[in-house]
Amino acid sequence: MDLANPILDHILHPSDLSEASHVAFVHALKAALVSGARLTMMHVAAKPGGVGWEDFPGVHETLERWGVRAHRESVDMGSAGLAVEKIVARHADPVEAVEEYLEQHPADLIVLATAHYRGKMRWVRKSVAVPLARRTHQMTLFVPAGVDGFVSLTNGSVSLRNVLIPMAATPRPHPAVAAAVRLVRRLQCEVGQFTLVHIGDEGSMPAVRRPDVPGWTWTAATGRGDVIGGIVEMARDTSADLIVMTTDGPDGFLDALRGSHSERVLSRVSCPVLAIPADSSAADRLE
Repeated sequence: MDLANPILDHILHPSDLSEASHVAFVHALKAALVSGARLTMMHVAAKPGGVGWEDFPGVHETLERWGVRAHRESVDMGSAGLAVEKIVARHADPVEAVEEYLEQHPADLIVLATAHYRGKMRWVRKSVAVPLARRTHQMTLFVPAGVDGFVSLTNGSVSLRNVLIPMAATPRPHPAVAAAVRLVRRLQCEVGQFTLVHIGDEGSMPAVRRPDVPGWTWTAATGRGDVIGGIVEMARDTSADLIVMTTDGPDGFLDALRGSHSERVLSRVSCPVLAIPADSSAADRLE
């Protein structure tokens, strides 16, 4: 995810207007702010009435709190080069509503809160967030409820020092490595560590190019046993602020989160997860 070039032109943030979605919102706003991408905030309501623009997080107020001058004369412009649109869609199924929207308005990144958190449409329940990411097949940033993430709601500062990159021969890990590197560069994170983790024998760990990032170091680790459990354990051991991974097929991260696995795994991950489908256009551009 190169936040400095057209890899990000449009960011979609579906929201249930809950506290958890508010945290996801600031991550979406920060990504849009540093990339110049358009940001669409979308809420789905089954019945008309009850939700208006004023119920969405305040873009102008947030930017001003961050020290970014906002142009109030234009309601859909957060700052110079930042277009923000708020949509309230009428639909009984939030997943179908977002799919229909994306058919007409493709997005390069979806930013979602995940967990069984009670919001007005319960966006973050397991039956919405993960199926939405899988069915739309878009690069998605999951922000678990109950964590602050790496973007401060108070001042917009970024606390990103430890990035975990799970790797396997399939899907190809290169897009995840490229995304992690470009992200920390664009967010101007001065010091940190990339950890490449492979669950399996050391000899089967795929070789990837490790770009030089001033102030950042690279380490590699291997583990055994259950892939998802190994990733969660490594994230805990490294105090990961972000997990970046390529996903694909029956062994992909999203597919491993089917059914009850979704609730259990996402509740154990204490940091955002950026999932990049291996055959998506974003992965091709990151290659």
